[in-house]
Amino acid sequence: MNEQLKQTIIEVCNKKIQTKWDNVWISFYAFFKNKNDNPELLMEAATWWIITHQLDHFEKATKIKSMIEIKN
Repeated sequence: MNEQLKQTIIEVCNKKIQTKWDNVWISFYAFFKNKNDNPELLMEAATWWIITHQLDHFEKATKIKSMIEIKN
């Protein structure tokens, strides 16, 4: 996973956790704007989420953040 996507995931998770506490759930779509302006990056995130880790559509933000930070 590229560094830009990792940083975006961590930033989005941090914002969600700050505003909605530790119990907030997110989808990989949360890391992108409402328009598909970077399909390759979207597919990279989808592949990591769905194929590599076989995650459910929604997962806890704390779990996703931890998974990204462990890989760094």
